[in-house]
Amino acid sequence: MSAAVDIPTLRRDGATLDAPVTGACFNRAGTHAAFAAGDGSLHIAPATGGNWQRVAAHDGAIMAAAPDTDAHGFLTAGDDGRLLRISVTGAITELFSTGGKWIEHVISFAEKSDGLIACAAGKQVHLFDAAGARLKTLATPSTVAGIAFDGKGKRIAAAHYGGASLWFTQSKSDQPRKLDWKGSHIGVALHPAAEALVTSMQENALHGWRLSDAQHMQMTGYPTKCESLGFTRSGKYLASAGADAIVIWPFTGGGPMGKPPLERARLNDTLCTRIACHPKHDIVAAGYSDGTVSVAEITSDRVMLIEAGKGSPVTALAFSPDGAVIAWGTEAGNAEMTRPG
Repeated sequence: MSAAVDIPTLRRDGATLDAPVTGACFNRAGTHAAFAAGDGSLHIAPATGGNWQRVAAHDGAIMAAAPDTDAHGFLTAGDDGRLLRISVTGAITELFSTGGKWIEHVISFAEKSDGLIACAAGKQVHLFDAAGARLKTLATPSTVAGIAFDGKGKRIAAAHYGGASLWFTQSKSDQPRKLDWKGSHIGVALHPAAEALVTSMQENALHGWRLSDAQHMQMTGYPTKCESLGFTRSGKYLASAGADAIVIWPFTGGGPMGKPPLERARLNDTLCTRIACHPKHDIVAAGYSDGTVSVAEITSDRVMLIEAGKGSPVTALAFSPDGAVIAWGTEAGNAEMTRPG
């Protein structure tokens, strides 16, 4: 790994779950982290340390987890077709059920007292208000492979075979703006200011559209498919997994066309499997296929090693809202947090 710097004093908390970690996130207050597991359980841990709580949530795997629209709770989606609201004390409220069809994605947006929740099952994206009332159901031409809000909750994007669809969340029309590109699109990131939309593809590449004029952007050269990508809070950079380093594309001055990507935190012979962008600064955390976790500054070659590899791929990674705490989980069921000590 290039240019590693000294590790500051860190405190750690962790647990070994009985199933692979399928998701990790913090509540909006930053007081607790939640780790979703493949056996349907959600594990809630205080960010400052303390007892972990296991919540038996789904009959089957949890496929996605997200912070709720309020300060303290969480949202989970499962292959039992249920969308759940889970409080920090472990109380469960069912917001929606498909009757059995997998809900593979869940996201949320919150601003002051307002908020939105979205989940995807099959070819549909369901949009809810902060109270959990369904506002609308949006149709896509094929199975949804990823969903994302912009930075103000005004737009929602969905990736699917053949491209992506983009809607205004408050529009009375449910007709999307269609962004076409042949192939299987397996993930999506929407620029915070809705300047661009980027999808990851089965063909070991990213594809993007500049939304002002629908200009295509092709980002290639990955040795494997990218299963994790996201814009930094500033929108200046798009960070992505799928190589032996964090691959970071510049999104200033018209986008990445004709510009080489930055590569940070290279780890030879090991692939980056997950990335998480810092909530305030141009910093990216990365998890790797050998279990290594690192944090890199985009504008320099400074890298902080958080966790040396223990052999199991990182499958989930998240920053707390203030960026001080990092949570991650692995395929082997290791769930951990590290914070300043």
